[in-house]
Amino acid sequence: MELAIGIILGCCALGAGICMGIGAIGPGIGEGNAVSKACEAIGRQPESKGAVTSTMIMGCAISETTGIYSLVIAILLIFVAPNILVNVLLKAIGLM
Repeated sequence: MELAIGIILGCCALGAGICMGIGAIGPGIGEGNAVSKACEAIGRQPESKGAVTSTMIMGCAISETTGIYSLVIAILLIFVAPNILVNVLLKAIGLM
Protein backbone atom coordinates (compact mmCIF):
# COMPACT_ATOMS: atom_id res chain seq x y z
CA MET A 1 0.00 0.00 0.00
CA GLU A 2 2.88 2.39 0.73
CA LEU A 3 4.17 1.76 -2.77
CA ALA A 4 0.80 2.70 -4.29
CA ILE A 5 0.69 5.90 -2.24
CA GLY A 6 4.24 6.71 -3.33
CA ILE A 7 3.29 6.17 -6.96
CA ILE A 8 0.29 8.48 -6.55
CA LEU A 9 2.43 11.21 -4.98
CA GLY A 10 5.14 10.82 -7.62
CA CYS A 11 2.69 10.97 -10.51
CA CYS A 12 1.01 14.06 -9.07
CA ALA A 13 4.39 15.79 -8.74
CA LEU A 14 5.39 14.72 -12.24
CA GLY A 15 2.09 15.95 -13.65
CA ALA A 16 2.53 19.31 -11.92
CA GLY A 17 6.03 19.65 -13.32
CA ILE A 18 4.93 18.82 -16.85
CA CYS A 19 1.98 21.19 -16.52
CA MET A 20 4.20 24.10 -15.52
CA GLY A 21 6.87 23.20 -18.06
CA ILE A 22 4.45 23.26 -20.97
CA GLY A 23 2.29 26.02 -19.52
CA ALA A 24 5.21 28.40 -19.07
CA ILE A 25 6.69 27.92 -22.54
CA GLY A 26 3.61 29.15 -24.42
CA PRO A 27 3.21 32.53 -22.71
CA GLY A 28 6.96 33.13 -22.82
CA ILE A 29 7.20 32.58 -26.54
CA GLY A 30 3.96 34.44 -27.25
CA GLU A 31 4.83 37.49 -25.20
CA GLY A 32 8.35 37.63 -26.61
CA ASN A 33 7.00 37.48 -30.14
CA ALA A 34 4.41 40.19 -29.37
CA VAL A 35 6.99 42.55 -27.90
CA SER A 36 9.31 41.91 -30.84
CA LYS A 37 6.64 42.76 -33.39
CA ALA A 38 5.54 45.81 -31.37
CA CYS A 39 9.11 47.12 -31.33
CA GLU A 40 9.32 46.63 -35.10
CA ALA A 41 6.02 48.45 -35.60
CA ILE A 42 7.09 51.37 -33.41
CA GLY A 43 10.40 51.52 -35.27
CA ARG A 44 8.59 51.79 -38.60
CA GLN A 45 5.93 54.27 -37.46
CA PRO A 46 6.93 56.06 -34.23
CA GLU A 47 3.74 58.17 -34.25
CA SER A 48 1.64 55.02 -33.59
CA LYS A 49 3.49 54.19 -30.37
CA GLY A 50 0.46 54.65 -28.08
CA ALA A 51 -1.87 52.41 -30.05
CA VAL A 52 0.74 49.70 -30.59
CA THR A 53 1.80 49.70 -26.94
CA SER A 54 -1.73 49.45 -25.56
CA THR A 55 -2.60 46.64 -27.95
CA MET A 56 0.62 44.82 -27.07
CA ILE A 57 -0.05 45.07 -23.33
CA MET A 58 -3.59 43.75 -23.78
CA GLY A 59 -2.29 40.82 -25.85
CA CYS A 60 0.40 40.02 -23.28
CA ALA A 61 -2.17 40.06 -20.49
CA ILE A 62 -4.41 37.64 -22.38
CA SER A 63 -1.43 35.43 -23.20
CA GLU A 64 -0.38 35.35 -19.56
CA THR A 65 -3.69 33.81 -18.50
CA THR A 66 -2.61 30.43 -19.89
CA GLY A 67 0.41 30.50 -17.59
CA ILE A 68 -1.82 31.36 -14.64
CA TYR A 69 -4.21 28.52 -15.51
CA SER A 70 -1.35 26.04 -15.62
CA LEU A 71 -0.08 27.35 -12.26
CA VAL A 72 -3.52 26.76 -10.72
CA ILE A 73 -3.65 23.22 -12.12
CA ALA A 74 -0.12 22.50 -10.84
CA ILE A 75 -1.03 23.74 -7.35
CA LEU A 76 -4.14 21.54 -7.38
CA LEU A 77 -2.05 18.55 -8.47
CA ILE A 78 0.42 19.11 -5.64
CA PHE A 79 -1.93 19.93 -2.75
CA VAL A 80 -5.42 18.60 -3.54
CA ALA A 81 -5.19 15.61 -5.88
CA PRO A 82 -2.92 13.37 -3.72
CA ASN A 83 -5.35 13.45 -0.80
CA ILE A 84 -8.33 12.66 -3.01
CA LEU A 85 -6.54 9.85 -4.85
CA VAL A 86 -5.21 8.26 -1.64
CA ASN A 87 -8.73 8.29 -0.21
CA VAL A 88 -10.03 6.60 -3.37
CA LEU A 89 -7.29 3.98 -3.07
CA LEU A 90 -8.08 3.32 0.58
CA LYS A 91 -11.78 2.95 -0.18
CA ALA A 92 -11.03 0.60 -3.08
CA ILE A 93 -9.02 -1.78 -0.90
CA GLY A 94 -11.49 -1.54 1.96
CA LEU A 95 -9.43 0.25 4.59
CA MET A 96 -11.70 3.24 4.84
